[in-house]
Amino acid sequence: MAALWEDVLYNEPVIREAALLAVDAALLEGVLMRTEEEPNASDVVNYAPFTLLPSAVPSALFEQAYAVQQDFNLLVDAISQNKEFLERTLASTIKVDDFTAQLFRIYTQVLEEGLAQSVFLGINRSDYMFDRGVDGTPALKQIEINTIAASFGGLTSRTLAVHRQVLKALGKSEEASRLLPNSPSKGLALGIAKAWELYGSQSAVVMFLVEEVQRNIFDQRCVENELWNRNIRVIRKRFRDVFEKGSLDDARRLYIDGQEVAVVYYREGYVPKNYDLQNWEARLLLERSRAVKCPDIATQLAGTKKVQQELSRPGTLERLLPGHVESIARIRATFAGLYSLDLGEEGDKMAATAIADPDWFVLKPQREGGGNNLYGEELRQVLEKIKDSPERTSYILMDKIKPQPSKNYLLRAHSPLTVSECISELGIFGVYVRQGKEMVMNKSAGHLLRTKAVEHADGGVAAGVAVLDTPYLV
Repeated sequence: MAALWEDVLYNEPVIREAALLAVDAALLEGVLMRTEEEPNASDVVNYAPFTLLPSAVPSALFEQAYAVQQDFNLLVDAISQNKEFLERTLASTIKVDDFTAQLFRIYTQVLEEGLAQSVFLGINRSDYMFDRGVDGTPALKQIEINTIAASFGGLTSRTLAVHRQVLKALGKSEEASRLLPNSPSKGLALGIAKAWELYGSQSAVVMFLVEEVQRNIFDQRCVENELWNRNIRVIRKRFRDVFEKGSLDDARRLYIDGQEVAVVYYREGYVPKNYDLQNWEARLLLERSRAVKCPDIATQLAGTKKVQQELSRPGTLERLLPGHVESIARIRATFAGLYSLDLGEEGDKMAATAIADPDWFVLKPQREGGGNNLYGEELRQVLEKIKDSPERTSYILMDKIKPQPSKNYLLRAHSPLTVSECISELGIFGVYVRQGKEMVMNKSAGHLLRTKAVEHADGGVAAGVAVLDTPYLV
């Protein structure tokens, strides 16, 4: 695997020429981000960071990741409808994690009032790494599943053309033709459009709920444009706008600025810093409404790390997906070792094991958005500090995945062109729509490959660590 592109990798003039072409191709294709200096203006933009060359991905593992995505869609949907499971699983977490507790309060309040929403839309991304086993055979292992604001479906749809162009310029037309088509922005829009249609009001709009700082706006615009192409009106609003201008009528239809909202697509609301008192009020208003939320709060809770850890317990998948024997086998094959740190004998034992051997584990808090996990010495210090406190229950432990590194160039604005030792993470987008109890859509919607230098343990593209990539199947 490591030997891909060996013939050009160290040919400096050729690489420099290819990098210039690649950057222009990225700008031409719209692989763009706003700048850190001006994150809310498009007057000056730059290319989103990406690899110069596509990275090798074992084709059997790539196919396995696609094959299990519809199973994960079913699972997330089943968890979101299982109040007893969510209550039991998150009981220890909500005692020590204010953010999860607040989400859970809204969840129970909305259920007690009775759901106004009858159409449910899930857009998730299941992320994997290729673990190099003891015998060197790579295996597909799930890192996490993102059930809210899973990003880069837009920009990755446009990165493919850049890598095709680079390979052709390097005299590799044959290899360029082997890069697989990929358009998550179309797939995600398909799900949103279906939910909009089932909501049943031609004049209603789709609302993208967006952050105050919008560096990654072009990724969202890719999906937005697909909706405009279907004559579906899109508005972009922040929590603040919902708080100031949002209202519900007697049928709990949601209105913003006098426009009825059919679908709320969250690209915000996944970390504590997204919320102040007003924003929590706005979130409650949205959840109480008839509008299709992507995700509704139950589906956001289904994506927590604590739920991920609970799913790995023997018998849990069987209870959540009764009768789905093959789906369960496919899902379970992707699990890495996951361990609870709940108070009690099991948690004590795991905490002690990880303190003694921190390099074998990752310590994960209940957070999305990259850059939160702890490794090595840092993991040991934190666990030492909280090992006898209930605070440890807000974390889970996971086996550390050890992928096979490969060489590539990571292209970033104003950064030197140097070869890096890299590891990659493959994400598969999933989309499903349920009306009442009936699943009307369940599909995979494309993939995302992100690559980072080995020295960066954690973090995604938006966090400034990983870069966009394209899989080259081997």
